[in-house]
Amino acid sequence: MSTTAHTIDDPKRSIWDGGQSPLKASYGKLMMWFFLLSDAFTFSALLITYGLVRSAHPAYDGAADAFTFSNTYWPIPEKVFEAVPFLHGVSLPLVFVGIMTFILIMSSVTMVLAVEAGHRMDRKNVEKWMLWTIIGGLVFLGCQAWEWSHFIHGTDGGTVMSFLVNGEWIEKTIFGANLAVNQYGPPDFAAFFFFITGFHGTHVFSGVVLNFIIYYNTVTGVYDRRGHYEMVEKVGLYWHFVDLVWVFVFTFFYLV
Repeated sequence: MSTTAHTIDDPKRSIWDGGQSPLKASYGKLMMWFFLLSDAFTFSALLITYGLVRSAHPAYDGAADAFTFSNTYWPIPEKVFEAVPFLHGVSLPLVFVGIMTFILIMSSVTMVLAVEAGHRMDRKNVEKWMLWTIIGGLVFLGCQAWEWSHFIHGTDGGTVMSFLVNGEWIEKTIFGANLAVNQYGPPDFAAFFFFITGFHGTHVFSGVVLNFIIYYNTVTGVYDRRGHYEMVEKVGLYWHFVDLVWVFVFTFFYLV
């Protein structure tokens, strides 16, 4: 059987024969998409599990104004996340987490601008927009650290909870939340809060580190010498994914 030799310039040659990038995607971008797909499965599993566990707990069915924290029913998120830094005692349901969401979305906008500048080989603007993206990520992490601290320490006065110990019900005042007890409701609520938001926060931290490396390489002219800024685009895919995941976490955990 004879074979016909083809050159890379041969228009009849299949793109899957090597020498070309299928769908015009480089190997690096293709691998990034594979990684993001696997990561999407992980976050999906966490959110689906959260939904299943939440549906197994009774929901509060009284008036919202009469709501009190109890381990007998799932808490109302806007009653849990109503604090804002420097406004002690003021109830602003979901305002602070809304600010966090806005900051992260805006960092995605600056990343888009950095990628666009990279396509134009505009080094100065890539530096500017990457720096703003890094700042946005750091501010988001700082906000999340404050939210965790407030959630762990709890509200003034604590909450009196009932516990079954050796066949007898006892009452105990609980302050804040950890993986064992939870002032705001069933322990599962706190466990999912720490795990889901913590897992996402780890992704944001990793993204900030990657963004800083890209920023450093841009400043030192690495990508100018390579002749392209594809690394900015590849890291941008990761950063957009992190932002998109937060939209789902915000919706499932804080709103629904």
